[in-house]
Amino acid sequence: MCSTSTTKRACSTQERNYKMTGKKDEKMGLPNNANTAMNNMTISDSKNSENHKQPQLVTILKALAQQKVATFQFPGHNRGRAAPSSLSDVIGVQPFLHDISMPPEIGSLFALEGPIWNAQKKAAELFGATQTWFLVGGTTCGIQASIMATCSPGDILILPRNAHKSTFSSMVLSGAIPKYITSEYDSDWDIVGSITPSQVEEAIQELDDQGLKASAILITSPTYHGICSNLEKISLLCHSHNIPIIVDEAHGAHLGFHEKFPQSALNQGVDISIQSTHKILSSLTQSSMLHMSGKLVDRERLCQCLQSLQSTSASYLLLASLDAARAQLSGNPKTIFNKAVEIAMEAKNFIEKIPGITVLNCDDPLRITIGVWKLGISGFVANEILYEEGVIAELSGTRSLTFAINLGTTRDDVMRLVSGLRHISETYDSLIRANEKGSNDVHIKAFLGTTATSGMILSPREAFFASKTSVSCKDGIGKVCGELVCPYPPGIPLLIPGEVITEEALSYVVEVLQNGGFVSGAADPGLSTIVICVNPA
Repeated sequence: MCSTSTTKRACSTQERNYKMTGKKDEKMGLPNNANTAMNNMTISDSKNSENHKQPQLVTILKALAQQKVATFQFPGHNRGRAAPSSLSDVIGVQPFLHDISMPPEIGSLFALEGPIWNAQKKAAELFGATQTWFLVGGTTCGIQASIMATCSPGDILILPRNAHKSTFSSMVLSGAIPKYITSEYDSDWDIVGSITPSQVEEAIQELDDQGLKASAILITSPTYHGICSNLEKISLLCHSHNIPIIVDEAHGAHLGFHEKFPQSALNQGVDISIQSTHKILSSLTQSSMLHMSGKLVDRERLCQCLQSLQSTSASYLLLASLDAARAQLSGNPKTIFNKAVEIAMEAKNFIEKIPGITVLNCDDPLRITIGVWKLGISGFVANEILYEEGVIAELSGTRSLTFAINLGTTRDDVMRLVSGLRHISETYDSLIRANEKGSNDVHIKAFLGTTATSGMILSPREAFFASKTSVSCKDGIGKVCGELVCPYPPGIPLLIPGEVITEEALSYVVEVLQNGGFVSGAADPGLSTIVICVNPA
């Protein structure tokens, strides 16, 4: 995994530290090797896994918390003894007991042996990867490392214009130059969808006509709304040109683990897949996994990039939660989602019968997106009403709401959702009829990824380091954007540093704000002003 001599020495030191803990562990009642049996407790829904053993990282954290020791280490809350009462009164002291700084019993995130290494190997086996890395910086960190590992300054990266904003920070870090693909657009739903193999082929051919070649291709699949691209055909196409394919699979860690789910990105031949294990699976927020397959990507360079971006003080709570989520899934990998799928299908059947409500036909059965435009309201308005009814959506848009079904979703949750949607339907359907009007159609064209910009004057990296100033939005039209303007969620940039600011783009943002949305990334979230690059070359 580690390529430079300095990195190798660091890894070797961690390995020696791990090996030297055996006798000390024995005195403290800790496991003394990576294969120690774990037989105290079981995860309730994975009793058949690993002969009733707990995940090793969880077992070690438990043993460490039970130590009777005097600690002179970080963090400063000292295993909860100095935990801020304002927080411990809310979450209890237990999380602090397990928040331990770099215990040698667990070892380094990048050591070539030890509990973390073994946990990652088990994850790679479960997900079908050549190698898996645990991420404590979310999928964002994995996307950044993947692009840095495949693209050097000036290299071309093919990606959809509606990619997550982490891809744009990746281009700042790597110096890659974007070649955008326009995603498919559904005007009824005002959402963007998949990337087709023909679109990828066209992008590759356009570069070839200029004597250029992409260093990597990035695809988002599934999208926030559960729409998948044909990754198998795209992978074959990319590999025929010797181009690695990276997939932002943040919303698809569960794919392939039920007969009604689409196949995972790895099963369709991609080179790198980055998954938010905390989204549909059950690890803690901010914990993700990066899976690699094949030999097109330099594994050692990817490892170096991850070490450059990952925290040197990795949270072992996050790492243990990844191991626990893996163990939970491996217990019954083909049946664990049976109940969730059944509940999701029931929910869709109920919702489809509600007047004025439309259900999106998507690839992921655990993602439910409902349209409310026939009721004359926006998704933002519907979201506020549902929130008052005690129902919390994952994502609101101009014409829709998205709900994520997971292992913890119950039928009571579904009935509460259905009840809330019926209330909205009865209220607004009757208002429309009382006014003798058709649907007061709230529709904002999904600018994201559907409208060609006026052009990229500076690369994202050049724009990031350029001199900037703030001007009124009106004065910013025609100037080079100096900041990321990102309606959020779902975190898809509307304006990217280096692009020309258009009147159409600004009009879109104004309408989003007027309909209850908000903007992230901009210095002025109300967007009365905007940051521009001064004297761009």
